[in-house]
Amino acid sequence: MEFRTKVETGRAGFRIGACEEVLLVGSCFASEIGQRFRDNGFPATVNPYGTMYNPASILHTLERFFKSSSPFGEGLGVRLVFLTLGTNHVYRLKETGEIVDNCEKRPAALFEEEELTVDECAEYLRKAVELLRANQPDVQVVMTVSPIRYRKYGYHESQLSKATLLLAIDKLLHLTSDIGHLTYFPAYEIVMDELRDYRFYAADMLHPSEQAVDYIWERLVGWCFSDEAIAFMDEWRPIRQALTHRPFNPESEEYLRFMQQTHERLAAFKKKYPTINCG
Repeated sequence: MEFRTKVETGRAGFRIGACEEVLLVGSCFASEIGQRFRDNGFPATVNPYGTMYNPASILHTLERFFKSSSPFGEGLGVRLVFLTLGTNHVYRLKETGEIVDNCEKRPAALFEEEELTVDECAEYLRKAVELLRANQPDVQVVMTVSPIRYRKYGYHESQLSKATLLLAIDKLLHLTSDIGHLTYFPAYEIVMDELRDYRFYAADMLHPSEQAVDYIWERLVGWCFSDEAIAFMDEWRPIRQALTHRPFNPESEEYLRFMQQTHERLAAFKKKYPTINCG
């Protein structure tokens, strides 16, 4: 008997290469997945200007990213981008009417909350994809919807917000079906339909647990990672574990010899993969 409904993802039409550079922008769920990329040695840039939840703020981040003369400019040729949407709710500064990305702890009376429509969300996302393609014609953009629910809206309203984002992404996918380089990964559906149990949630009962995020990461790897990328992670994992090992006696001859061998392995690995993220 089958006691759960598994969300089928198939295989993506692209493959992530070994130690490939990745850009992730969006909600705190993007940060969770971005950390998995980093832990596995990928040079990932994650929310360079802070966590962004709505399509307008994600577009603003990308605009700022590509105009910046900061060290992030070295990554302007990134081929793989993940955009994770959390909500269609935005805040406008009453004085100017502009959508702000961070209220910076200013009084709530200065802002007006607004819900973007499906068409408005799709338009912001279309501009984001066009900007990415203008900077890197063969960019692969993966869109996801964060499975984190927003209790402050009310649970029904939170579902309406997620539905708006899903419809906007679906509309954009149909609009760009002749272009390619744009796809959707069902992280939201995996949590809602496959991991539909509170044991897969953190203590607040809203955020996915570490185990749930690890499972989504496994599904993502199976969905779009190349054999070379998986072999790279398998080779990096024991080196990373050795580097983070905490010995009982750090001054022992055995441990010092172990660390010397580990650093020799790391030097050889970095020579093979110069862009590896060792942090």
